[in-house]
Amino acid sequence: MKNFLVLHGVNLNMFSQRDPAQYGMATLADIDAALQKLAAELGVALECFQTNHEGALCERIHQAHQGGVAGVLINAGAWTHTSIAIRDALAILKCPIVEVHMSNIHAREPFRHQSFIAPIARGQICGFGVDSYLLGLRALAGQAQ
Repeated sequence: MKNFLVLHGVNLNMFSQRDPAQYGMATLADIDAALQKLAAELGVALECFQTNHEGALCERIHQAHQGGVAGVLINAGAWTHTSIAIRDALAILKCPIVEVHMSNIHAREPFRHQSFIAPIARGQICGFGVDSYLLGLRALAGQAQ
């Protein structure tokens, strides 16, 4: 069975409370539950991890490398646009990476248009709310060896 890792970055624990017009009313627990349901349908194992600490996210990525995960689905939140450290940690991985965002980052403020993750990801899915995550997991399942 393939093992996948879902990484949720800074402030994503505040889904449903932070800017519902952009992100909807789903909670992070709702998103993780939907992902776990889809993972079962796809026959893959899934671990979800969220942190508001950049170093903790980098350390979890290092563990993923050492543990040989088959793929990583990541919504780094604001770190998408600011963190070279997270980008460099992800670049260590030998598995596919899919970047997702609930909102369409390209239709928002100009500073959100830049992603440090996109150049090392297999693809980016944004703008579809919770479905961005589900589409990302489907894409990841199709890409992983």
